[in-house]
Amino acid sequence: MHVQVDGARQQVCCTGCGAAANWIRDAGLADYYRLRDSAGGRVALATTDYSAWDRADVQADHAIETPQGREITVVCEGMHCAACAWLIDHALRREPGVSDAGANAVTGRVRIAWDPERTPLSQVLARLAALGYRPHLAQGEAAERERRRERNRMIARLGVAALGATQAMMFAEALYLDTANEMAPATRDFFRWITFLVSTPVVFFSGWPFIAGMATELRERRPGMDTLVASSVLLAYFASLVETLRGGAHVWFDAAVMFVLFLLAARFLERMARRQASARLDTLARAQPALAWRETAGGREQVPVSALSAGDVVQVAAGDTVPADGELIGDAAALDESLLTGEATAVDKQAGDALYAGSTCREAPLRLRVQRTGSDTRLSQLVRAVDRAQASRPRVAHFADAVARRFVVSLFVVAGLVFWAWWQVQPERAFEIALAVLVVSCPCALSLAVPTALATAHGTLARWGVLALGADALENLARADVVVLDKTGTLTLGQPRLLHAEAIEGDIGQWRRIAAALECNAGHPLALAFALPDGPVATAVRTVPGQGVQGEVDGRAYRLGRADYAAGRADDGALWLGDGARALARFETTDPVRPEAGEAVAALRELGLQPRLVSGDGATRVAAVADQLGITDVASRQSPEDKLAIVRALQANGHRVLAVGDGLNDAPVLAGADVSVAMAGGAPLAHRSADLVLAGPSLLRLPQSVRLARRTRRIIGQNLAWALAYNVVALPFAALGWVSPGLAALGMAASSLIVTANALRLGRPHGELA
Repeated sequence: MHVQVDGARQQVCCTGCGAAANWIRDAGLADYYRLRDSAGGRVALATTDYSAWDRADVQADHAIETPQGREITVVCEGMHCAACAWLIDHALRREPGVSDAGANAVTGRVRIAWDPERTPLSQVLARLAALGYRPHLAQGEAAERERRRERNRMIARLGVAALGATQAMMFAEALYLDTANEMAPATRDFFRWITFLVSTPVVFFSGWPFIAGMATELRERRPGMDTLVASSVLLAYFASLVETLRGGAHVWFDAAVMFVLFLLAARFLERMARRQASARLDTLARAQPALAWRETAGGREQVPVSALSAGDVVQVAAGDTVPADGELIGDAAALDESLLTGEATAVDKQAGDALYAGSTCREAPLRLRVQRTGSDTRLSQLVRAVDRAQASRPRVAHFADAVARRFVVSLFVVAGLVFWAWWQVQPERAFEIALAVLVVSCPCALSLAVPTALATAHGTLARWGVLALGADALENLARADVVVLDKTGTLTLGQPRLLHAEAIEGDIGQWRRIAAALECNAGHPLALAFALPDGPVATAVRTVPGQGVQGEVDGRAYRLGRADYAAGRADDGALWLGDGARALARFETTDPVRPEAGEAVAALRELGLQPRLVSGDGATRVAAVADQLGITDVASRQSPEDKLAIVRALQANGHRVLAVGDGLNDAPVLAGADVSVAMAGGAPLAHRSADLVLAGPSLLRLPQSVRLARRTRRIIGQNLAWALAYNVVALPFAALGWVSPGLAALGMAASSLIVTANALRLGRPHGELA
């Protein structure tokens, strides 16, 4: 199919895109094709029905009332560049009843203000979809509105600062050019008072965040960067006002406003950079859909996700997002869990397998029995985990803050000494030079060096499906030199299969059913090897770490585990069923090694981490896995206490230990290691004990995370070194009178931007896996 655009015949892929192109052309918006830098999204032939979005219960949690009607924010697929945002803005504003529209190509969000009395929301969204931008209801809209208000306030402050600083510097230039002192006093006073008028809103409106921050720091008796910034600005402002009133020789209004402008610009860019680094949080927060199709006795109904409860059966169409955690019922399905795990390959699921909110249904529709909703879903837990990680304050951040606080106090002392020294030589320059000392050495870069790097690194980890839960997780991971690996569920898939079953007495079928009952609620991966569709129920079940499990079935006590624990025999590496003294059955199981385990172990060895395999399994199976992966340092039949003792011995020899595990018996060693990683499918106790959690199944994320942790440490070191070196070098130049206050403000802002740009390199790590 072809369409005419700007007099040229252009080919389109389908009639849907042809209709969109014709509408864009007829609406006078053909500039979109000139402005865009990437192809638009394909328009589906079948238009989605958005009538459910007109319901009050759907809009209740997403739309807000405004004087002109209502306002809502949606997330759009297919928005690639600024031209897409331009087209959406202009197209929606042409719709009847739409009073305003604003699209953000970075976040993919579109804000729509409309009058529901004139047009329904579904009609506006249908136009959006007809252009190739499929809308979804945005989650976390209250937080997004607050971020938008904060950003708008900062933009307004920055605009006032830019306008006021430009005018103030222009008037100050007229005074500087009067080198022969030929300007009439009245004219000079006029320029000073005009400069005072344009500087006042810059200082007290644009500079208010620094003044408010200074008040907080002084109230808490913790002087920091805001104290230094605000005091410098206010000193320059009020000293200039005094000089203006008394007709003195110098004023420094231009220095005050330049300081505010440059620092505000640096802070704005730093926050934008951290917002970009935290985009993963925003993506996770909006991944869960707002609507779901719930089955009813008479068919199905579309309801808000908040209305779902455990036990509901939900239908998910191909291409749609799973709305809640639950189990798959009916036919097998393929799901894209990349948002949660960082792995792009679709995961095949069978009936009874767990499905997670935020996953995308691929190829064919599925049915889901809901188990957890809202804040209980794995998706919500990931959001909270990433949020906590980015808000954490590791040791290096506390160190930087402590240095900055001491530096601020010292700087005031140095500025006072510089003022006194110059007062003895050139009193007329004393204040100006002391002010330059305060400004040029402001530790802004020092305060930004660590948090910007950590926020970027945590955003990258989250994109990979690695969640850093401990405040010092990255720092400790970068220093690790030994890795202690569990076998089952870590190096292996944690999907054991029964190879051989032998009855010592009685019927093996009966013993298998009893073993399945014992393992059913034991929380051990071996339950998969004994799983049966129906069977007896075990009571008084208790897991003995490193030994096995015991319980009662039909009033009789049984044990399943090591031979010496379950059957009173010598340990042979197999699983035995008995009563503690008498053997009833013997089982042999196997667990496939992860396909990427060998590559992961080799990568860890290349990074200088010595691998050690420490497992509670039998010697034969542990040795087989170790030989397959090339691990020479092996320990088998280790209890949780034995594993912890191995870690303590390594630490006593000066090693920094990275422990990786997944089971209940790994919790002590995960807690005792210098840094620990829990696998995604591991026990909740293991997750709580770990510093990091691999949300995805790939073990290759482990060496990736080590590389990123080491890069983060290097970049933090570079930032701290640069910030300290800049202050050490700049301070003498300012003290000698070679740097004006205005130039000092420019240098300080440039220093802050350098450390921010350096930290952002962590968002594009080398060797990232697809």
